[in-house]
Amino acid sequence: MKPAKTRQIRQVPNAWADIPWGEFYRDALNKHLQPCLAKIYGFHLLKVGHLSAEIDTENCAISHQVNVGLTGEHLQIKADPMSLPFESKSVDACLLAHCLAWSSDPHKILREVDRVLIDDGWIIISGFNPFSVLGVGKLIPGLHRRVPWNSRMFTQMRLMDWLSLLNYEVVQRTRFQVVPWNRQGGKVISTHFPALGCLSIIVARKRTFPLILNPAKRAAATKRRISSAVGATSQFRSRQRHQDSDL
Repeated sequence: MKPAKTRQIRQVPNAWADIPWGEFYRDALNKHLQPCLAKIYGFHLLKVGHLSAEIDTENCAISHQVNVGLTGEHLQIKADPMSLPFESKSVDACLLAHCLAWSSDPHKILREVDRVLIDDGWIIISGFNPFSVLGVGKLIPGLHRRVPWNSRMFTQMRLMDWLSLLNYEVVQRTRFQVVPWNRQGGKVISTHFPALGCLSIIVARKRTFPLILNPAKRAAATKRRISSAVGATSQFRSRQRHQDSDL
């Protein structure tokens, strides 16, 4: 398995239009993300990366939405996704549309997103599936250096492993095919062979498990232990009295 951290990727698209058939990929993501966005609630939605900024999130209940990235259009804040200029636990949801695909250190981006997300916050990650027709292009000499084949294509299992280490619960994951020259072909693959779909989406929630009991639970547990001890002592004394009376 190749390490997650790598050297800087030279050719990075600044918009979906810079990717061959990029508009089709973007429109397909918009369609498949709508049901998920409708379930997300909160006060602040952070769209990380210039490709995330082009995703339609009007269907999301979160009204305050901020686009952050280094380059590209439709950005409100220009900042490095590896060093987000936000306070810890201040964002309700984060969208990473193909943000990890052209990142030299995806682990650092995930840790930074985890820092700014509140407890039970949402994270949505999309990317290219390496086990697809599109992923096969990475094996062709010369082609693997062009967009989009020069992107980092991570499997869903690898992404889920990274998220589990950060205490995230995956609530939804899907893969689907986009065939620009034959829309029906994409539908067939998405329906019957979703594992071969070229696009992948993972939706997860940040779960925080307390290391110690809160005061109320601790007091209740202590009371149960004392009650058990008192009951055991009473039974022992009653048994002793019965034995003495028999003698």
